[in-house]
Amino acid sequence: MVARMTQKDKSNKIIIALDYDNKESVLELCNQLDPTYCRLKVGKQLFTKYGPHIIDLIHHKNFEIFLDLKFHDIPITVYKACIEAYKLGIWMVNIHLLGGEDMINAAREAKDKENSSTLLIGVSLLTSHDNKSLVNLGFKDRETTVLQLAMTAKNCSIDGIVCSPSDIISIKDAVSDLIFVTPGIRLSDAKDDHADVYTPEKALSIGSDYLVIGRPITEAKDPMEVVSKIITSI
Repeated sequence: MVARMTQKDKSNKIIIALDYDNKESVLELCNQLDPTYCRLKVGKQLFTKYGPHIIDLIHHKNFEIFLDLKFHDIPITVYKACIEAYKLGIWMVNIHLLGGEDMINAAREAKDKENSSTLLIGVSLLTSHDNKSLVNLGFKDRETTVLQLAMTAKNCSIDGIVCSPSDIISIKDAVSDLIFVTPGIRLSDAKDDHADVYTPEKALSIGSDYLVIGRPITEAKDPMEVVSKIITSI
């Protein structure tokens, strides 16, 4: 397991979500950013459309990549998928912790087999879920469920988890050695498709290690200027 970071360089904390449906927009954004100060997240839409080709294009721009596919399947299928993901030379990849211990262990075993330095992290609960939606799905409540999933991640010796900043508050003491990756980061308190929204400063003060930020950067006239302002603010 990768040891939890103490005081990381501020410039290493930003992960930009590439919420695009075409590679041209991705490459245009890459040309406006400095890979020294941020990493890029490739999700299901881009990867489904372009496959490993989009990874190669971004790597050629010298960016490190978080491949956000949230693998969730039977253990052998996840094992094989992770083998291929590690071969891509990505910086980080994720699985869904609801897949259970056998699946999580399979993903870690694939990493061991490939002797990969890629960070393996597990998604706890989506930030779009509130307690009402979780109860409707059969879960007790968010806090209890996230803690159980975080403990599973720790017991399976993966590198970290994806969770909201408010989740970190309730689990950080129990799993302080894990890396915390937090989505739903906004530059103000305005809410959209994430039920749980935090600013970069607030998320880091709670214990987040990496901040996933999308539209506030990708829709800006000068994306690098926004990145610079975030770094200055934290």
